[in-house]
Amino acid sequence: MQAGARVVFGDVLHEEGKALAASLAKEGFAATYLPLDLADPASITQFAQQGAAELGGLDALINNATITNSGGKFADELSVETWDAVMNVNVRGTWLMSAAGLPYLREAGRGSIVNIASDMAVWGAPKLLAYVASKGAVILMTRSLAREFGAHNVTVNAIAPGLTEVEATAYVPAERHQYYLQGRAFPRAQVPDDVTGLVLFLLSDAARFVTGQLLPLNGGFVMN
Repeated sequence: MQAGARVVFGDVLHEEGKALAASLAKEGFAATYLPLDLADPASITQFAQQGAAELGGLDALINNATITNSGGKFADELSVETWDAVMNVNVRGTWLMSAAGLPYLREAGRGSIVNIASDMAVWGAPKLLAYVASKGAVILMTRSLAREFGAHNVTVNAIAPGLTEVEATAYVPAERHQYYLQGRAFPRAQVPDDVTGLVLFLLSDAARFVTGQLLPLNGGFVMN
């Protein structure tokens, strides 16, 4: 939003979403909150329709929502219900949201989709099998979507952030944070500002010929 974008965002946490939108409005940013449940296909369709109507069209989509649910458990300890819940949100939700956004991007004649994966899918984090598998699927899905959407002048890329210090990662054990700190080329914590710059680049005209790519973003913890 500091780059001048008008933003519609969604979440299942309705009160928090409305509060964030109100806070951003006080700071002079154009941001609208709409309810969104990625486990519900009807909610995804409604969000895309209402969001495009609010913005008067669509030229960018960031698939950033995710759930973990499988942390700390070995493969033989996971339940089918947990596996399905993670896949429904992280994989199916990313597919359905991208598909729901395509007609509006096509109408705009150009656009960009950025899928937020995870570097845990690159190095194979243990005791997170469902999450790692889901983010691996997002990475591979990105490549296929890029080939499908390229004919409509729409780029599709994925970024794979490392463990980032946000409220949603507060549950992560201290030893996992330390593991990242010791393994990075930059021996410091990763913060949200480390991520937003790359997202803005991929949405910009400077990246119009970049598509189907995975960009690790973790201070050198994982290197291509």
